[in-house]
Order: sequence, then structure tokens, then C-alpha cells
Amino acid sequence: MALMRSATGPEAAAALAEAVARLRTGGLVAMPTETVYGLAADAEQPAAVARIFAAKGRPTDHPLIVHVAAAEGTEVLAAVEHFAASVPAYARALMQAFWPGPLTLVLPRRPGVADHAAGGQPSVGLRCPAHPVAQALLQACRAAGVQGLAAPSANRFGRISPTRAEHVLAELGSLSDDELLVLDAGPCPVGIESTIVDCTRPQPVLLRPGMIGSDELQHACGLPVAARDAHAPRASGTLASHYAPRVPLRLMEAAELQTALDLLGPRAEGIAVYHRSPLRSVSPHVRWQRMPDDAAAAAHELFATLRALDDGQTKLIWVERPPADAAWDGVRDRLQRAAA
Repeated sequence: MALMRSATGPEAAAALAEAVARLRTGGLVAMPTETVYGLAADAEQPAAVARIFAAKGRPTDHPLIVHVAAAEGTEVLAAVEHFAASVPAYARALMQAFWPGPLTLVLPRRPGVADHAAGGQPSVGLRCPAHPVAQALLQACRAAGVQGLAAPSANRFGRISPTRAEHVLAELGSLSDDELLVLDAGPCPVGIESTIVDCTRPQPVLLRPGMIGSDELQHACGLPVAARDAHAPRASGTLASHYAPRVPLRLMEAAELQTALDLLGPRAEGIAVYHRSPLRSVSPHVRWQRMPDDAAAAAHELFATLRALDDGQTKLIWVERPPADAAWDGVRDRLQRAAA
């Protein structure tokens, strides 16, 4: 079974040292970030990157995000330029505004660098996470000669992303303690994956929404943010079906939910309802879970809630469609893909 170590408290220093040693020698480490837990390996060791793809059951042409350490002054740009062939001015403005944080920038990749992590594309997705444990690990890795960590979410491909260390064990715990070390730092504060912006073109293009919205991006870089199009590079978490529980998930408006519950009446069994609006059922067997009215709070609990509802007792998960305003774009995106 995978080995779990506390990344906070008195065990933290030893756990961090063990993690760096594993990563240097091509091993896998599940690390906490502010978004979700990532399955990390040295982005420049092809065999280590291959272990990520194998552990997740992920197609090898589906690119991984490379995480780099924060630093003072120009050092973070130096880390970026190790992987990126060029960094446009608007991408630098986005780094200055949102790094460290839940933002991934897709940049032209230097030839011969992180080819396997990039899925063979001429671009690479880079992120500088804000989580203190992730940053401590990245800084220690950089001091040991590891320039960046490829780290997709630490779950089986297409399934619900992990926001707690125990979620990682539920997904990948069958790996041996020699194959995977899990750094436990408690729940991830953001709870959904980073916003991804394509910076390989003259204008930024939003590839995946997150908790940093288009208006914030535009304000920071001074350019309008275009929508994803047919020329967009492949990017993490952008397949039509993703983030899915084992049982079917259906998105409905509140009125549709109520109609469906009324039609089933006392025969409503094995159904979990995740909702904001007041709803009712005559069946005592419906499982109710209240969704927060605040988008950030809903994002924080989303994946943990879906995991709790997908516990073997539920046959269907019905979710009230989130509001249409921009603050909910990231949550709405994850639910739409989970329901696909």
C-alpha cells in the first residue's frame, strides 16, 4: 500500500527530505496544492513521467502541468524559461498578478525539454502553486537539481480529483510504499483545478476555467481573453468527460429536479440530490446534500462531496445546475464534464 506521511508538524522535515530523495531517483510523490492533490514526478525524467501515466491510466498524449518554485525577483522567470522557449509580455503580467496561485500558463516549449510531460506537444503548461507544502517541496527539489515537477491530479484518469490525502489513497493506494509517497497536509483550500490560459498566441485564450475568471485575467494583462477554439493545444482536464463519479451524474435546473422527484414519489430510492434551492420528496430514501450559495465555498467542497455521495449506496447523483454568472464558471465546468 502507498506510504502516507504528515507534511505538517514534527514529521514534516523528514517527510519532505524523503519526498525529494524519491523524486530525484524517479519516484512518485502525491503532493498537496491549493487546488487538488497532484501526482508528482521529475518533469525531465521520461521514465518517471511514464510512471505517472501508468499509475493514472492516462493517455500519454494528454499533457501534464509542470509545477515550478516561486522565488524572489527574476528567479521564477528563470525557472519558467528553463521550460519555455518564449514568454510574452502578457504572460509575464499574469505571472506577476496570480503567481503563486491557481493559474496555469501554456507557453511555447524549449525543444528537448519535458517532451514526455508535454505529451509531445510543442507547448508546455506551467504553474507556480501557492500551497506552502508544494512550495517547500519545489524549492527543495530545485536546490537538488530538479527544475520542475509534472503533477496532474492524483487520481485514476477521468475520475473525481482528490482534495484530501485519503482520497489519494482511495484512488492509488494499491501502489506499494516503494512506488508512491503521499504527503498529507489536510484539505486543499481551493478545491478545483487551476485556470488554464493558452499563451502561445498574441492573445490569451482560456482553455479551462477555474477560480480566476476571465475578467480578472483581462484586467491583469490588459488584453481581452478569447474562448477556446479549434487551434487550442491539448490541455489537462479539457476532455468532454472528466471528474466523474462511478455512478451517473445528471445536471438539472431546480424545477426539473422537483418534477423528477414528484414523478418518482415514494419510489425515489438510491438517489442523492446536491442542491441549493428548496426541494422536497415524499420518499424517505432520498439523500440530500446542500450546495453552498457562494461559488468559492462550493468549489472547495465539490469533489469531496461527490466522493461522499459516490459511496456505493447511491445509484444516481442529481445536481442542481449552478448559476450562470462568471463566478461559478469553474464549478459549472467540472459538473458538466462529470455529467458528460
